[in-house]
Amino acid sequence: MEGETQSKVAALLGINRITVTRLLSEARRRGEATIQIKGELASLVSLQRDLETRFGLERAIVAPLSDAKADPTPVIAAAAGVHISSLMRAGLTIGVGWGRTLHESLPHIEGRNLRDVRVVSLLGGIMEARRFNPSEFAWRFAELFEADGYLVPAPALVDSAEARDVLLQQSGLDHVFKMAQSGEIAVFGAGGISETSTTYQQGHLSEKERKSLTKAGAVGDVLYNFIDADGRRVEHPINNRVISISLDKLAHIPKRILVSGGSNKITVIRAALNALAPTTLVTDEITARTLVDSAP
Repeated sequence: MEGETQSKVAALLGINRITVTRLLSEARRRGEATIQIKGELASLVSLQRDLETRFGLERAIVAPLSDAKADPTPVIAAAAGVHISSLMRAGLTIGVGWGRTLHESLPHIEGRNLRDVRVVSLLGGIMEARRFNPSEFAWRFAELFEADGYLVPAPALVDSAEARDVLLQQSGLDHVFKMAQSGEIAVFGAGGISETSTTYQQGHLSEKERKSLTKAGAVGDVLYNFIDADGRRVEHPINNRVISISLDKLAHIPKRILVSGGSNKITVIRAALNALAPTTLVTDEITARTLVDSAP
């Protein structure tokens, strides 16, 4: 904060410079220290405009990424965190999804005390304690703003369509989704359906279910709503067992922020753009260029 060199900090604390470097690296990993670049990057601005024009976006936010083999999650998460911070204000109702990218955006979100903010989870939770549990993200997000958090006290995927209907109608869960639909902002990701997807790797889908969804034409999901390449909800029993806001209701929220990127998600991102017409897309440079180059 005082702008001192690592050598000066080491001297002040009576430790060696290597220890200072290690501690700073750990602080960045934990989100306690961040680096923000304020300068405009002309090529990225042009790419953002191309995305906005091709896909009818109000705003595209493209994070720099020079290596196509690198994991884009950290840069997308950082860009998403800064953007979400800029939108937060008193009296806001915001619906939030889940996933690795949103989870990693938390250290980049500038928390502060805001009055009358409601944070609403857009889908049910995971029964087992997992790192990317939707409920965990929603309450941690709410804590950043000392907001009221509204979670969905049910699994994201239940045993049957009948169980889903009972939970929605008799347990008051539909009230949570109506609250989200009446809000101003929704923040969500798009998940692929390959073996590397978060949904599959975290054990939320079995290999049999994943293959069955693929056979039915699914290319991925938005909040557990599995969709095909054109953004249509696929006809599959799993879609009838999901405790999540529907795509139709999600599409009526004024500001819809899609946060996603990576070579394995190009198809599902394009599908999500078709399905929901997000107002904002936050992604990385390489994903953005691929989307623009492959657009009709």
